[in-house]
Amino acid sequence: MSPGILILIAMLGIALLLFLVMGLRLQAFVALLLSSLFVAIAAGIPLNEIASTIQEGMGNTLGFIAIVVGLGTMFGEMLRVSGGAEQLANTLVRRFGQDRAQWALGLTGFLVAIPVFFDVGLIILIPLVYSLAQRTGKSLLYYAIPLTAGLAITHSYIPPTPGPVAVASLINADLGWVILFGTIAGLPAMVIGGVFFGKYIGGKIHVKVPEYMIIDAPHKEEVKDPPPFGTIVAIIGIPLLLILLNTVSGILLPEGNFLRNFLGFLGHPFTALLLAALASFYLLGTQRGYTQDEIQTIATKSLEPVGLIILVTGAGGVFGRVLVASGVGDALAGVMAASNLPIILLAFLIATAVRVSQGSATVSMVTAAGIMAPAIEAGNYSAPMAGLITIAIASGATVLSHVNDSGFWLVSRYLGLSEKNTLRSWTVMETIIGLVGFLVVFLISFFV
Repeated sequence: MSPGILILIAMLGIALLLFLVMGLRLQAFVALLLSSLFVAIAAGIPLNEIASTIQEGMGNTLGFIAIVVGLGTMFGEMLRVSGGAEQLANTLVRRFGQDRAQWALGLTGFLVAIPVFFDVGLIILIPLVYSLAQRTGKSLLYYAIPLTAGLAITHSYIPPTPGPVAVASLINADLGWVILFGTIAGLPAMVIGGVFFGKYIGGKIHVKVPEYMIIDAPHKEEVKDPPPFGTIVAIIGIPLLLILLNTVSGILLPEGNFLRNFLGFLGHPFTALLLAALASFYLLGTQRGYTQDEIQTIATKSLEPVGLIILVTGAGGVFGRVLVASGVGDALAGVMAASNLPIILLAFLIATAVRVSQGSATVSMVTAAGIMAPAIEAGNYSAPMAGLITIAIASGATVLSHVNDSGFWLVSRYLGLSEKNTLRSWTVMETIIGLVGFLVVFLISFFV
């Protein structure tokens, strides 16, 4: 290995160390930008070109991310405000029956987290877990682990949540393949890590509804006339189905075919999510008595929490662009090629290392994707393979959640768990679903 390549790899290592150290004291957005500046200056990019490189990386990423995440957030908030998420959960629990409530909760979490962020989904649905635990006398973990598994899997695997959308944008993966492989990998992960492990850990650690949660639970007006179950499923399914049809038509139909072009238009993430947002405004808003001003207020408020997420993903794009411009990415690609390790395994390991060190699943995914992007581009991988690599990164960014992850403390508070029991339950569950998801896509990669 030439000294030049070693120097470039060492620079990347220092940049990552700086990011992890600064991330402890600074916001991830600032830490990513500063790390990018270090790489740019150390690699000898002309000072008058650094700003334009940063602008290009941010602009290319946000041009896609901001629209997708913004539209997804708006229709997710309409689902929450209208009572649709609770209606979905209650209907599934009734149809599955109390004996199979674990399966219903896992599936509910999986569906609800497509348009709704993990923490919001947990806050909305945790009262159902409390109710079931009090009614049956079982441990809270028996019901909470399947629910949180479903929420966590979709949060990392299925667009339009920010993590998989950002990774797909950075490595040029088709969202249709990401949705397909995320579902194929996510469902068995939910069953094993959620239902089976939930049953096991619920028998080992008996947890009652914490008294402070009953006292502190915010008062929420009950929605008297929640939207029908079919309407909720249809609205969630609109963007997923259209995006998948776009991907399938691109494989089966020739270029220039009218149907392929039409499905390509409808199935582009921008169009698909715009239609879903408009459907939610009308079916969950106007038809249920909300005025235009109220719908506008709901949509506007929904965007407030996502500003920082969008900036962090944009900074990940900057980091990736600087790696390309500096030559670090090409050097890393060469080292990976010489190592003979499958790129899907390397993607998983890098995401895992960042996850353990940094904490946030979304930031870990963005950072790992920025590092891997040049190697993936150099390898000229197929669209299905890029989709598999996206899920491998998502899997690595899911495992080993611990005390530096906000999700760890959110679950700990809502379930009344000690740090030790949160590690035994939540952390182990996150690790199981991440490993199962990775193993599924790793096996599929041998046939793609």
